[in-house]
Amino acid sequence: MEPKFRTLNPENTRSQIAIVSQEPTLFDCSIAENIVYGLDPSTVNMARVEEAAKLANIHNFVSELPAGYETRVGDRGTQLSGGQKQRIAIARALVRNPKILLLDEATSALDTESEKIVQEALDRAREGRTCIVIAHRLNTIMNADCIAVVNNGTIIEKGTHNELMSQKGAYFKLTQKQTSEKK
Repeated sequence: MEPKFRTLNPENTRSQIAIVSQEPTLFDCSIAENIVYGLDPSTVNMARVEEAAKLANIHNFVSELPAGYETRVGDRGTQLSGGQKQRIAIARALVRNPKILLLDEATSALDTESEKIVQEALDRAREGRTCIVIAHRLNTIMNADCIAVVNNGTIIEKGTHNELMSQKGAYFKLTQKQTSEKK
């Protein structure tokens, strides 16, 4: 039987999805306000904000700031590094406890050290939910349950990292290319 997407309630469906994009949008307000942005602040307590921040690997950084979670981030997060902005965006997604987490090139704009920290946060964020990852950096998806290689809008390969590597197809070639570029 085909799923009946037309009968889904769009508002309810949207409430079950959180997105972390390549360039997160932050606002000129506090870190806490950025994390709960879009939610009714009266429904989110500080413990929930801190738990999301811990999962996103940003809590320790925020705790060391003089104003902590009340620190203003500046227009578009200008007071923060790319990795810090990305981790606040991850915390914003996680505070919603979505059933589906969509990560759209969430590490592509980061340096190697920031990428490692953000990747650890993303690995924790995936636990207990469906996670769809769009990525060109293959180390972002290596631990996925299922990887789909898309070329010109068509899935050309599908499987785990090990399965795709053993096929020695497009995924294998992309992995080899990225590995040689790092050297």
